[in-house]
Amino acid sequence: MNQVSKFNLSTQTERHWPAFLSLGFDEGMERTCLRQMAFQGPLRVQRPFYPEGEVCHVYLLHPPGGLVSGDDLQVQVTCAERSHALLTTPSAGKIYRADSQGGAQRQQVRIRVEDACCEWMPMETIIFDGAHARLSTRVDLYGDARFVGLDVFCLGRPKSGLPFLSGSVEQRLAIYHQDRPLLLERQYLAADDPLFRAMSGFHTHLVSGTLVIAGLQDPQMGVEQLRAHLGTQQTTLSVTQRMGVIVVRYLGDCSEQALQQLRDCWQRLRPLLLGKAPCLPRIWNT
Repeated sequence: MNQVSKFNLSTQTERHWPAFLSLGFDEGMERTCLRQMAFQGPLRVQRPFYPEGEVCHVYLLHPPGGLVSGDDLQVQVTCAERSHALLTTPSAGKIYRADSQGGAQRQQVRIRVEDACCEWMPMETIIFDGAHARLSTRVDLYGDARFVGLDVFCLGRPKSGLPFLSGSVEQRLAIYHQDRPLLLERQYLAADDPLFRAMSGFHTHLVSGTLVIAGLQDPQMGVEQLRAHLGTQQTTLSVTQRMGVIVVRYLGDCSEQALQQLRDCWQRLRPLLLGKAPCLPRIWNT
C-alpha cells in the first residue's frame, strides 16, 4: 500500500487550528483491516466493526462536535487493492457562526481507492447562521475501483426558528478515474444570493443532498432501475449519470427525509455495484 502523505499544515496569517486524520485500509486474511492510522488534533475513529463479515465499518469522531472560525479538518482515506471500507459518522456535523472577523471553517476530504471499494456515508452537515463554510471532497479511483459517496447539508436551523440569514458556504466535489476527471462540481452560496429563491435554484428550500455512485459496469441500467422505483414513490429526487457516475440529488426541507431517500437509493444499487446486500451501520438507528 502506498504511504499516506501528510497534509500541509503550515501556519497561516489568520487563526488556523488544524486537525487531520489519515486512514489506510488493506486486505487481510479474512477481512479488510485498518492497517494505518495517523492523527493530529480532535479527530479519531472508533474501533472497526464487522457486521457483514469482511467489510470494515468505521465511525469517524470529532469530539468538539462542530467547526468554529479557524478550524481546518482534513481527512485522508486510502483503500488498497481488494479492501472494502464503509465510513460514517455518529451524528450530524455542525459548522457554527463565524467570529467577528468572519474567519472561515474548512473541511477537506481526500479519498483514494485502488482496485477496492469505499462507501463514504457521513451524517448530514448543518450550516449555522453566520457560518463561512469551505467544504471540499476529492476522490481518486484507480483500476476496478467502486465508490459510493453521500452528502447532505442543511442551511440554518429553521425548526428552531434560526434561519440562514447571513454567511456563506462553498462546496467542491471532484471524482477522478486514472487521473481523468469524471465529475467536477463547485457551488458557492451566500445568504443573500438570489439563487436561494429562484425556481432554477433552491426555490427557498434549505436542504440539499447528493449521492454519487461510481464503478457500475452498466450505469445506465442503474439509472433506469432507480427511476422505475422512484416513479412509484413520493420523493424529491432526480437521477442522472454522466461518464459512468450516477448522481442522485435531493432538494427539500428535511435532512432526515434526504438521508432516508438517498440511503434507499444506495440500498437498491449496492447489490448491483458490490454484489452485497445492504447492511446499515448500527449507529444510524440511534
